[in-house]
Amino acid sequence: MAERVLSPVFAAIRGHREMTGIDIDRPLLAAIIALAALGLVMMASASVAIAEAAHGTPTHFLYRQLAFWVAAAVAFAICLRLPLEWLAALSAPLLVISFFLLILVLVPGVGHEVNGATRWIPLGPINVQVSEFARLFLLIYFAAFIERHGPALRQSVRPMLPVGLIMVAVGALLLAEPDFGALAVFAATLGGILFIAGLPLLIFLGLMGVGGLAGTALVMAEPYRLERFTAFTDPWADPFASGFQLTQSLIAVGRGEWFGVGLGNSVQKLFYLPEAHTDFLFAVLAEELGVVGMAVTIGLYAFIVWRACRIGAVSLRAGRHFGGLLAYGVGIAFGLQAFVNMGVNLGLLPTKGLTLPLMSYGGSSLLATALALGLLMRADLECRRAGRAASHRARRRSS
Repeated sequence: MAERVLSPVFAAIRGHREMTGIDIDRPLLAAIIALAALGLVMMASASVAIAEAAHGTPTHFLYRQLAFWVAAAVAFAICLRLPLEWLAALSAPLLVISFFLLILVLVPGVGHEVNGATRWIPLGPINVQVSEFARLFLLIYFAAFIERHGPALRQSVRPMLPVGLIMVAVGALLLAEPDFGALAVFAATLGGILFIAGLPLLIFLGLMGVGGLAGTALVMAEPYRLERFTAFTDPWADPFASGFQLTQSLIAVGRGEWFGVGLGNSVQKLFYLPEAHTDFLFAVLAEELGVVGMAVTIGLYAFIVWRACRIGAVSLRAGRHFGGLLAYGVGIAFGLQAFVNMGVNLGLLPTKGLTLPLMSYGGSSLLATALALGLLMRADLECRRAGRAASHRARRRSS
C-alpha cells in the first residue's frame, strides 16, 4: 500500500534525475516520508475508538487518510515538475482565488459549519478547509510581491501599504469563519519573510507591535477566546468544562513517561481526549510512545524546518529571490503550525484548532502541506540545477 501511495513521488524524482542529472535533497525527502509514516501509524491508532463508534469499523479514518495520501503524493510530484517562474507569474490569479475561496465559504448554504466554525466547503464525500489552500496561495503571492519590490521595501514604507490592506482583508475573512489560529500563523509567516527580505528594523518592530496589540484586542473581544486563554493558565480550575481538553491532554502526556504505554494502548483516546486523531494527536503519541517518541517527532520537524531555511538561504545567495522567500515561508509556516499544535498539547499555549502537519487526520491540511513541501523541494532542485550550470560554464571558460 505504501509503495502505491508514494510511487508518483518516486516517478517524479526519477524523471527529474533523467532530465537534469541533479539529485534532490534525499535527507529532506527521507525526513518527510518518515514523519508521514509515523503520522499515519499514530492517526490509525488514535482514531480506532471514534471510527468504531461513528462508522462501525475501526479502520474508517485510516482508509480515508490513505486515499488522501494518494492525492497528496500526486500533488507533491506535480509541484516537483512545476517551474517556479510559472508560479511567480500566476501569483496575482492565486491571490484572487484565495479571496474567492475565503468569501465563498462564508456564503450561506455553501460553507459547512462544525462546532460553531464555518471553515469547510462540502465536495461530495469530503469537506475542503479553504484556509489551508488560501494561506499557501497568499504565501506564493507575497513571495512574488516582495521579490518585485525588494529594493523599495528596504528604503520606504510605501510598498507596505498594499501588503497591509491585503492582510486586513484576509484577517477580516478568516475571523468571520472564525479561524484565529490560521490568521496568527500566516501573519507570523509573512512577518518572517519580510524580515528576511530586509525590511528596516524599526518598521518591522512597529509591525510586530501593531500585530501584538491587534491580537490582544481580538482575544479580549470574544468571550470564547478569552475563556480559552484563562483556561490555559489554570486548566485544573475547571477540569470538566473550559479546561477539559487541556487536562485530558496533560493526563495523556503524563501517562506516557519515558517510553510510553505501548503503541495502541492509549486510554485517553477512548473518548476522554477530544479530537484525538486531529488536534490532539500529539498527546496520544506522547502517551503511547513517551518522551522518546516525542523527541523523535520534534527532531523530524526541526530537521525539515532547518532544511527549508537552508534551501531559502542558498537560493537567496544565488539570486533566486522568489524561490528563497518561498522556501523560507514554507519552513516558517510548517514549523510554526507544528510548534503551536504541540504547544497546545503540552499545555504551553492556549487551545487552537490547528492540525499537526503531515500527521493529523484531514485531507485539506495534508494536501496543502504536500503542495508546499513539493514547492520547497522544487526551489532546491532549481537552485542546484542553476549552480551546476554555472559551474559547467566556468569550467568551459577556463578550458
